[in-house]
Amino acid sequence: MSNIRKIEDIIEIVKKRNPGEIEFHQAVEEVLFSLRPVIKQHPEYIKSGILERIVEPERQIIFSVPWVDDAGNVQVNRGFRVQFNSAIGPYKGGLRFHPSVYLGIIKFLGFEQIFKNALTGLPIGGGKGGSDFNPKGKSNEEIMRFCQSFMLELYRHIGQFVDIPAGDIGVGSREIGYLYGQYKRIRNSFEAGVLTGKGLPISGSLARTQATGYGLIYFVREMLKANNYNLKDKTVIISGSGNVAIYACEKIQEYGAKVVAMNDSNGFIYDKTGINLATIKKIKENERKRISEYIKYHPCAEYQEGKSIWSIKCDLALPCATQNDIDIKDAKHLIDNGCIAIGEGANMPTTNEAIKIFHKNNILVAPSKAANAGGVATSALEMAQNSMRLSWSFEEVNRKLDDIMTRIFKDVNEVSKKYNLPSNYVAGANISGFLRVAEAMMTQGIV
Repeated sequence: MSNIRKIEDIIEIVKKRNPGEIEFHQAVEEVLFSLRPVIKQHPEYIKSGILERIVEPERQIIFSVPWVDDAGNVQVNRGFRVQFNSAIGPYKGGLRFHPSVYLGIIKFLGFEQIFKNALTGLPIGGGKGGSDFNPKGKSNEEIMRFCQSFMLELYRHIGQFVDIPAGDIGVGSREIGYLYGQYKRIRNSFEAGVLTGKGLPISGSLARTQATGYGLIYFVREMLKANNYNLKDKTVIISGSGNVAIYACEKIQEYGAKVVAMNDSNGFIYDKTGINLATIKKIKENERKRISEYIKYHPCAEYQEGKSIWSIKCDLALPCATQNDIDIKDAKHLIDNGCIAIGEGANMPTTNEAIKIFHKNNILVAPSKAANAGGVATSALEMAQNSMRLSWSFEEVNRKLDDIMTRIFKDVNEVSKKYNLPSNYVAGANISGFLRVAEAMMTQGIV
């Protein structure tokens, strides 16, 4: 059997074994098909069953989360933790609280996390978790009660040398604080390294809030530099208005680019003079309101409800919201409008079909598993500070983050050239991350 046929067979097995988990299927296809040149050169990976083993989670945990709302009614949500691969270190990955969460989403995120974490060069494996609980519209007390109930089961499966969760969509420092407080109470131990993304009063790290957005821009900066571009005076569109989007906007503005549009799940704002980030922070971070409020402060801006942000002309597009944000239709709009590069701040925000169109049209793509690795890299830096009982300055953490992202791009770029895929950073990231994990798996035998 040819190695290509072997890859196709494994993908079919994944689809049959995990029916209906579309996002997981998509992530597996994207990675495995890009590994063709690697498998051709390393038949030992086939012999050792590396591909079959890497697509199967080491452990999948599903549990009920009962909690009481403010009206005294009992609510029940479902909790998940998928511990996907621990070949290079303890499981590491965020928790997502969102009504769209189901096992397939968590497995897709956990699978991506394996390679993302490997790319950082730090000793952390891949995992992910979450719940279909929706924090929006809930009181602080309801969120606290939910988090405490969630941790009553999760605590059995985590630890600083076992599995270290962090935040994701719907899980910020508030939720991490409630989760950590319950963990500490149950375990009677101030084990700071068991969760990352903590607030500063409980051994969190400076620059963690900014890390994913800043890291995205550091990677995009290096990608553009390698292709004889720079960030100055570029027109930018950013999807999303959460943590990643806000701090990607902040950093890219520092480099002299002009962000003209951002959105949330309701619609987008377009400000041709350039987005006022202070207003976005006021609306989204302080007031937790919809982005449509922006035009109250800047009446010259436009608000479009329910329309695609990707129809706006730009040089750079930064999808920082959620998966499959850019499809074929959106990709064609971006190409027709002269976009030169995509920087993926969210997890798998571009469909596989759209990626192919971008490559065909020589559009640079900074893939999420490399470009948004700044968040988990800084989480690992938080773990290091916790272990040493130290607290580094914002400048020191940010400098380490910049160094990590610069090195990630260098590795991805070199690997893409080595396998005759120049400027294909999607394949470069997949191959670079896979090689590190595969070698670790080979040294440990069949376990």
